[in-house]
Amino acid sequence: MTTRRTRPASRPPEGTPPPAELARQARAVLHDAVRIARWAAVDRQPDATPAQERAAAALGLTPDQVRAGWDRARLAGLVELHGGTARPGWRLRAWDRDDSAVLRGWVALFDAWSLVHPAPGDVEPAAVAEVVEAVPQVLSLLQLSAGPVPVPSLLDLLQQRVAELREERCEVPAPPRDEPGAAPGAVPRQHVPAPPPGSDSLARLLDWALEGLAAVGALTLGEGQATLTPLGNWAVWVKLEQICVAAQSPAGHIEQSAEDMLRACARLTPGPARVEYRAWLAARPVGSAVTELLDVARGQDALLRGLAFEALRVVGSAAEAGVRAAAEEAPLRPYALLWLAEHDGADPDEATEVLTREEATWLWVDTAAAVADHGDATLLVRHLESAVQGTVPALLDEVRAVGHPRTVQVLVALAAAHPDPAFAKAVRRAAFQVHTGGA
Repeated sequence: MTTRRTRPASRPPEGTPPPAELARQARAVLHDAVRIARWAAVDRQPDATPAQERAAAALGLTPDQVRAGWDRARLAGLVELHGGTARPGWRLRAWDRDDSAVLRGWVALFDAWSLVHPAPGDVEPAAVAEVVEAVPQVLSLLQLSAGPVPVPSLLDLLQQRVAELREERCEVPAPPRDEPGAAPGAVPRQHVPAPPPGSDSLARLLDWALEGLAAVGALTLGEGQATLTPLGNWAVWVKLEQICVAAQSPAGHIEQSAEDMLRACARLTPGPARVEYRAWLAARPVGSAVTELLDVARGQDALLRGLAFEALRVVGSAAEAGVRAAAEEAPLRPYALLWLAEHDGADPDEATEVLTREEATWLWVDTAAAVADHGDATLLVRHLESAVQGTVPALLDEVRAVGHPRTVQVLVALAAAHPDPAFAKAVRRAAFQVHTGGA
């Protein structure tokens, strides 16, 4: 994350509102979710039915609105669950002052639109997955049209794209030699690909997709037509350009807090970052500096957690006692164990051997969360190479089992970023299972 390449910033489509206005619109979309997240940060057990009833009474919402807002708050990273306890996510704390955090939270919700709006229960899951995979082309047409598009035109495109997906994946195996009654070259009945969904089924799924995207504020629906909102238009452009909301360039920050200093250093390469860490450390007592860095590491921003331990490496032996104590805290344990192994002389490339499989998986998800929040699609896909699991099913099984609070958001972001449709489909299914509590 600290060595990503820079490139000239592309200009958004003409007429795109400035970031401050886009953030205002995103705040409006997530208004109820923010209210519920702030209430839940005090109540701490918002999943319980009595708590939802108390929230409805306190906020003047219906129980259904509370459940929907709570769902959105989780998907947007406004709250995180640790066991049965809710904690405010870092985006919630930055909500009123950081437009970048707001836009990233809304994009996380945009990526998860198919979880926000459940698909029709009587439609085959495979057909639902195909439509989810084809939706980016629908969104691209909406953006290129720069205005309302008739729903029949979108349906024509959806039918073409689904047909293309089925043709790309159609692999018909040869019939077994011992199949009774099989003519030479015949395709066994059980291997014949299922027919594509009928036009009525696809029309229902298109309606579902458009309603789901409208529910997260990406488009508006009129009489037989759909139009991207400014937020939706911007999000599609961001996806197509594979760029992220840029953080401000670091300036002099010796007198800033540890969190602000680390955030400012996030765009630096390791060498210059270490120079900044040393300057920041030289301006304050070592003990208080270590405490402040560890406090940042306990926060919800995974990028800052990793950078905090990089700064602690600059501290050296004076940080050992604090890091050893941090090793007893589950979210910090993988980072602390790696720090201690390197401090004891282990090669950084081999230090990961001190981690258990579960600790390594937790660290992989935490790093993926940092990339999803602050990196780009290419980095997130490349992060797959660092997983200790040898296969995608094994990775997904262990990621689901480790119980990281950002698991759903990481999987949704990975599915949105990965170019392999089959992989993206499997990851989306895993995200849905984690989100709904399935196996």
